Amino acid sequence: MQKVVVALALVLSAGVLVSQGQDEKKGAVKNAALERFKQLAGEWVGKGTHGGMVHDVRVVYKVTSAGSAVVETIAPGSDHEMVTVIHADGDALALTHYCALGNQPHMKAMPKAGDNKVAFEFVKATNLKSDKDMYMRSVTFFFTDKDAFKAEWTHYMDGKEAGKAIFEMKRKK
Repeated sequence: MQKVVVALALVLSAGVLVSQGQDEKKGAVKNAALERFKQLAGEWVGKGTHGGMVHDVRVVYKVTSAGSAVVETIAPGSDHEMVTVIHADGDALALTHYCALGNQPHMKAMPKAGDNKVAFEFVKATNLKSDKDMYMRSVTFFFTDKDAFKAEWTHYMDGKEAGKAIFEMKRKK
């Protein structure tokens, strides 16, 4: 009988701890910059400029992983489809861009509260043979309002800046 009482006490204690952990998680301070990216959920259309050429662009944003990450899909369904995953890393934001070039740059941003831009800077890359190869080195998102933003992607080659890809996007209605 004592074993049953002890076992019951342990189960009840575990339940209280789990409940407290969930309450703490609900009350946790949210990363304001990640919240801004979560508000992008949906479909966006606009113009992309790269190498002096302008083309139509479609981008889809999806919140995933219980709200802890945002997936950006550029040109979904096309031969040039690319995916970027953005998530909190403490007060910072981390980003991994799965590029059509075949490498995966990892970037980090330290957004300032109330700022309308988030600037990600290169940390490292996977599948990059040399820093002389072409890769995305940074991206800055400029949030105009809830239905418009601009993203400036800077790529590097031969160890120096080699151009920008600029996307001016509006929420598809």
